[in-house]
Amino acid sequence: MDYLTPNFTKDMLADYTLLVPNMCPIHFSMVKAAMESEGYHKVELLGSGSSEVTQLGLKYVHNDTCYPALIIIGQFIDALNSGRYDTHKVGLLITQSGGGCRASNYIKLLRKALVRSGYSYVPVASANVSGLEPGSIMPWTPKMIMKVFAAVEYGDLLMALRNEVHAYEVHAGDADAHLQAWIERISGWLREGKNYLIKDFSKVFELIAQDFASIPIRRVPKVKVGVVGEIYVKFSPTGNNNLVEFLEKEGAEVNMPGLMGYCEYCCANWVNDTKYYGISPKMGHYAKIGLNLLNSIGNRMSKIMKKYGFYAPGSFKDLMKKPQGILELGTKMGEGWLLTGEMLELIEGGYPNIICAQPFGCLPNHIAGKGVINKIRALYPEANITPIDYDPSATKVNQGNRIKLMLAVGRENLEKHGNHPLHRVEEEKEQDSLPEEDNPSGPEWKTEKVS
Repeated sequence: MDYLTPNFTKDMLADYTLLVPNMCPIHFSMVKAAMESEGYHKVELLGSGSSEVTQLGLKYVHNDTCYPALIIIGQFIDALNSGRYDTHKVGLLITQSGGGCRASNYIKLLRKALVRSGYSYVPVASANVSGLEPGSIMPWTPKMIMKVFAAVEYGDLLMALRNEVHAYEVHAGDADAHLQAWIERISGWLREGKNYLIKDFSKVFELIAQDFASIPIRRVPKVKVGVVGEIYVKFSPTGNNNLVEFLEKEGAEVNMPGLMGYCEYCCANWVNDTKYYGISPKMGHYAKIGLNLLNSIGNRMSKIMKKYGFYAPGSFKDLMKKPQGILELGTKMGEGWLLTGEMLELIEGGYPNIICAQPFGCLPNHIAGKGVINKIRALYPEANITPIDYDPSATKVNQGNRIKLMLAVGRENLEKHGNHPLHRVEEEKEQDSLPEEDNPSGPEWKTEKVS
């Protein structure tokens, strides 16, 4: 049976409130400003959920479906039930990855839930770049795309610097205060049409890094924890039961690779599809150009982070090489090779304690996450990796106890070995000498100058 609900259309921009699940609180606060500055009447981020919201999701979505779908759909129905909105002037925005992940089908589950809950008249918008749901793709403009792009780039830097400074700040609350000030400042720029072009990025990166470097800190030995995983559960405090806050209360420094890394991963998969699956050489060509651009911007950000004494990730091009010998780049479901690459980069960068946050029902994520842990431990014996499942039936107590056990091991290792980057125990193989067709990292990149 088809469950049909209206599509969100351009003529609704002027007077409809658009509800958006708040996956990344830092980034999405600025994305909201970008959208409202480009014609959206009002964008409202749906905040933290509760067990009641998840149970509401379970009422309309089968419990075998991904945990993020249960939360998101539960949040939407809860908001419509709340009485805070004129439900005849509300639209719902949901993303679609476009890959083999079931997340591409959340929109179908949402439409079904709306019909069953009596809201069949509420329009739905899709945010995707894969051509899915053509009638409901949210109205984009080039200017809004650039502003959203800037919000994600700035959000990644703010998240990274806030997390590092927060662990060592002399005066509690300094990092969060600076973070909030920058969110408001950047949101103001986006509304005014300032500092959202690529040529502006380096200047803004410098200003942000300089400001966070001015916060008094006292670096003391701490357990350094990297967080990877399925995109929603990794980033969303609702999806991971406020994981970052929990780790910080336990005295750890937290490093969470940025949202733009996932965007680069999607772009890289379009490039790799040409090699591995013979899909659309033309698309692969354009994706390679985009990937070079994103890599260039990421390198600029990293250079500035290092300049001011902060940890900075390597280039995405180097990240693509890290899974070699563990996982092929053709493994792209459930965050695929990105999970392996990010774990290795964190371990080699001095964050040997890793939490892999996963929805219990995401089989591809378990294969690409849990499935490589033994191999990584064989290569890096001091690596301390713990997968944590998130599901309606999983309790915070069990999750917390597993994390505390991982932190206890991390403290023991810190006392024995200190904080230092880990290196593979096997002899590294020369990869640059391989011919392109045998190179597991995919086609060679041609560096293009970006103004």
